[in-house]
Amino acid sequence: MAALEEHGSPAEAAQTAVGEEETKTFKDLGVTDVLCEACDQLGWTKPTKIQIEAIPLALQGRDIIGLAETGSGKTGAFALPILNALLETPQRLFALVLTPTRELAFQISEQFEALGSSIGVQTAVIVGGIDSMSQSLALAKKPHIVIATPGRLIDHLENTKGFNLRALKYLVMDEADRILNMDFETEVDKILKVIPRDRKTFLFSATMTKKVQKLQRAALKNPVKCAVSSKYQTVEKLQQYYLFIPSKFKDTYLVYILNELAGNSFMIFCSTCNNTQRTALLLRNLGFTAIPLHGQMSQSKRLGSLNKFKAKARSILLATDVASRGLDIPHVDVVVNFDIPTHSKDYIHRVGRTARAGRSGKAITFVTQYDVELFQRIEHLIGKRLPVFPTQDDEVMMLTERVTEAQRFARMELREHGEKKKRTREDAGDNDDTEGAIGVRNKVAGGKMKKRKGR
Repeated sequence: MAALEEHGSPAEAAQTAVGEEETKTFKDLGVTDVLCEACDQLGWTKPTKIQIEAIPLALQGRDIIGLAETGSGKTGAFALPILNALLETPQRLFALVLTPTRELAFQISEQFEALGSSIGVQTAVIVGGIDSMSQSLALAKKPHIVIATPGRLIDHLENTKGFNLRALKYLVMDEADRILNMDFETEVDKILKVIPRDRKTFLFSATMTKKVQKLQRAALKNPVKCAVSSKYQTVEKLQQYYLFIPSKFKDTYLVYILNELAGNSFMIFCSTCNNTQRTALLLRNLGFTAIPLHGQMSQSKRLGSLNKFKAKARSILLATDVASRGLDIPHVDVVVNFDIPTHSKDYIHRVGRTARAGRSGKAITFVTQYDVELFQRIEHLIGKRLPVFPTQDDEVMMLTERVTEAQRFARMELREHGEKKKRTREDAGDNDDTEGAIGVRNKVAGGKMKKRKGR
């Protein structure tokens, strides 16, 4: 198989890119007029670097490996060429996009529908956690573009009568490194076996790992590599800080930061679903509008949480790494790594939720006495030393009493919720928004369990 072809020498590419960037529009890249208008309506005035590199090559029909940091417009870089080709040769089940997480699948589908609204593009999102019967019906209508997570797609390929991908023309793997890290390798191999060899393949990833290189050899023919950032990097407009604190005061410092930077919207990353839920309850008891997003929530609640946060009805989103990839929420001002990520590459993705598409943002990482080595790895990976986030320790300590009380309530609520789940064996009572968090407070205050209305 032909070796990887680099796109121009770095020096040439840099020179041409500088000259090109001033003049390039989507029309110059070869995108048809209908799609250029759609881009204008979405407010995409000029293409991003990865789009300038990838779109012309994709339109020539080449296989592409796109390496670019998160928030750099990767979705547009594969959506536009696919829609362009679909206009030239309309057919059903034209393209398949594989993504690692369900939320990312919905987001990509929204972009395809927005770009293709004027030409009547139909998409289907095939992910776990949602009734598969309705998905089978959607697939029976033969949409143009299928956006799927690998596991559920295999289910449908094996069990849904009349559904196959033998006519497929385009395969896209978005966040390919994460698809493979989540051990979807066997699923991806199965999918590659049942789709035509004669197709175009785009592989997009923020980080190039050995597994991705192996996949590239298996799935791509003579690909061109479009790298916008070769070493792991975080966006320039992102201010990154760390806080070195004893682990027992983490909650108190979190509350302090939320107070100090009040008025911003926050994304707080925790390491486990349980910790996410606990911290959400804790903050709620202190009067913050916080919502959790993690893998143990049902799919409808996950989307509900996301939409509330996107609509600015809630200003704090607590998430596990489920949400660290690809989610484009324009107004995240501050990312807090409440639990330090164990894989240093996840740090890049987490802080990539803020300072997207040229906006600025802050990232604060909590480092306890147990995290020093992990933190040094992160600094080594991004190649810079981070400054300390300035705090007034005496002010922080004044919050201790209130935080300790809220911790106690949060523990009681978690225990109660656990017991309730055991009793009913299903999710009784909606435990993911403010109304539900009042129960324990009533119990503590009045001794009787009364549900307050109108809160």
